[in-house]
Amino acid sequence: EFAVVLPVLLAILFGIIEYGYVFMVRQSLQHAAREGGREASLQTSTLSTISAKVDTAMAPTGVTSFTLGYESDAVNCSETVTVSVPYSDVSLTNGFFGMADFALEGSCTMAKEGCTVSGGS
Repeated sequence: EFAVVLPVLLAILFGIIEYGYVFMVRQSLQHAAREGGREASLQTSTLSTISAKVDTAMAPTGVTSFTLGYESDAVNCSETVTVSVPYSDVSLTNGFFGMADFALEGSCTMAKEGCTVSGGS
């Protein structure tokens, strides 16, 4: 009986571990995007300083294959930083559970310091 139940129990156990790890990576991506957004909101920020902040925030996770996106909107005085990583790059089970490949993403939009929105009615 144990031989029949063991594979099911192991699948459940590894599923729980996989979910927890992916949840941790997703939270780390959001944290890195928030740190990048804070840096981007500064008047003196550059793409290299934003990238350095995101790299520092992602270092504890061990994930190095993330993509950094940055968008500046001068009209609305906002800076958007997006950090994403493909699920296949962070999966512990290498697709054993048949999960489709999708991107985990964290995004943050902050107002640029010292910028005023002009116009309006």
